[in-house]
Amino acid sequence: MENLSFKDLNLSNELQKAIADMGFEEATPIQSQSITHILDGKDVIGQAQTGTGKTCAFGIPAVEIINPDSDLIQVLVLCPTRELAIQSSEELKNLLKYKDGIRILPVYGGQPIDRQIMSLKKRPQIIIGTPGRVMDHMRRKTLKLENLKMVVLDEADEMLNMGFREDIDTILDKVPVERQTILFSATMSKEILDITKKYLKNPFHIKIAHKQLTVPLIEQYYLEVKESAKLEVLSRLLDTNDIKLSLVFCNTKRKVDELKASLQSRGFSAEALHGDMRQEQRDKVMSMFRKGNIDILIATDVAARGIDVDDVEAVFNYDLPSDDEYYVHRIGRTGRAGRTGKAFTFVSGREIYKLKDIQRYTKSTIKFMKPPSINDVEEKKMANILKSLKEKIAKEQIAKYVGQIEKFVEDINADSSESESAEQNFVTSLDIAAALLGLYIEETCTQTNKVSEIDDVTEFTSDGDMVRFFINIGSENKIQPKHIIESLVASSGLPGKMVGSIDIHDRYSFVEVPKEFAAEVLKSMKNYIIKGKRINIEKSTARKKSLNPHTPNRNSYSSKRKQSYSNNKHFKKDN
Repeated sequence: MENLSFKDLNLSNELQKAIADMGFEEATPIQSQSITHILDGKDVIGQAQTGTGKTCAFGIPAVEIINPDSDLIQVLVLCPTRELAIQSSEELKNLLKYKDGIRILPVYGGQPIDRQIMSLKKRPQIIIGTPGRVMDHMRRKTLKLENLKMVVLDEADEMLNMGFREDIDTILDKVPVERQTILFSATMSKEILDITKKYLKNPFHIKIAHKQLTVPLIEQYYLEVKESAKLEVLSRLLDTNDIKLSLVFCNTKRKVDELKASLQSRGFSAEALHGDMRQEQRDKVMSMFRKGNIDILIATDVAARGIDVDDVEAVFNYDLPSDDEYYVHRIGRTGRAGRTGKAFTFVSGREIYKLKDIQRYTKSTIKFMKPPSINDVEEKKMANILKSLKEKIAKEQIAKYVGQIEKFVEDINADSSESESAEQNFVTSLDIAAALLGLYIEETCTQTNKVSEIDDVTEFTSDGDMVRFFINIGSENKIQPKHIIESLVASSGLPGKMVGSIDIHDRYSFVEVPKEFAAEVLKSMKNYIIKGKRINIEKSTARKKSLNPHTPNRNSYSSKRKQSYSNNKHFKKDN
């Protein structure tokens, strides 16, 4: 059976609008086969795995049958866990975005029952709860189900596995006989069949086969990312992975358009593909993508069905799909024709539970990874530039520039030869090369996407009145504490004696400065050059480790030596 469009279902305008806002373009298989029958008042048995869109399969008709003018409980949904109860409650609230007068309340263990009793006094019409807590309220007579129209048993097999069979019997024996009963279960054990035979009347049986993942060559990763940081993380992943052709999936057409504009403004070659575009536009975009004329294609699930490109190197789930099978379809766009591919999925908050369901039912491993840092991006850009330079040198197309560099070096040294500090101002061709490289990086960063902090509201990590910074240079760069102090003094005007502890590691260092100088240090030291290396400085998110007082830190600059150094001739003017 072909999946139905929600526009083909006989739903209210308010519900259609809410579904569109949720980003659903068409119903999933379980929704396509069950919504109409539930709306017709039939009892339904739905055999489908978690993550196939079951919540909307019963939630859409449940919302439609509610009489908002009545304050009585009309729908009861039983779930095995409080996480599922909360998740289902939130999804149904999204469906009610444009419907007034309908209230939903999740009730579950682990939350103070007094708070739930107070909420029940607001007369919700839909209750979503775990069997134990629902029974508790029934005993207290705080939950009155005499006017119930519909009962839903969601993940019935899980409820039985958790020992809720007696609770289910107790609840169903005390609700009205003339009601509609919906049951969803991944399996149809004998015990489940006993329940359906006892409590459902002439049920319509729906079975959805669950597809398994068949793309073992795909490396799968997930990143925990706030909604506000998704664009920045996506940009960094694109910059650090040398991805030439990629697909980005969003759940809504509006987000597809917004992301396209945002990526283009950062210098990325990106185009959009979704259902609101004319066929002529879609064909043109697809042709450009197949030919490699655009690097990034941003699409909704439905619009992406016609994509059949073997060279896609990575898929990004900018939004987590609502259906496990959509996840399979999405990441299956990469790793084709025996090639390897990568899939990156962004999750936030409770979406981690959905991701676990996806991993369980696809029988695949999705590894956790941290977002690339600004330093990772800059180092990758530097590596790419140096690679291009190496290729340029190998092709021997630089001879005509050598003479100009030699003359430039001679002119600079000639101009500075009369000054008292001629020795210090002596310039080599290596200095010129480093300066040109720095200039090129500055120009390209301005023209393309400038990276920013992923979370600008992160507070400074500080000990008392000191703020700790991370710097991407260390002992491998022959860095000593005096070099860091000299740079801080020269760039920000911070008196040398006010610099706190300095911890130098192989490839990075930490330095503490007084809080009142923190903002100026962060600003003035950005892209500062120390010992010929353009550095990156960031607010440290790691707390300083306490050291054993009897074991001195060999790379820490002691306060006594700092005081001595700050009295050096280079710093007297600052004290």
